[in-house]
Amino acid sequence: MAPSVTEVQKALKGADYPASREDLVELAESNGADDEIVEALRDADDDSFDGPDQVMAALKGQVGGS
Repeated sequence: MAPSVTEVQKALKGADYPASREDLVELAESNGADDEIVEALRDADDDSFDGPDQVMAALKGQVGGS
């Protein structure tokens, strides 16, 4: 089952934007995100993100409902 938007938001709590993909992966890991979220971030097409909306757009199709 795909992670929810809420789970991704919790994983990225405390993120400072702009942020690199690797920064977000490390933050998600330190926030205790499950492997599915971490892998989705690693597989994101963008190398950097200006805000949470850009992150969610990059994860479209990999993230479920709220």
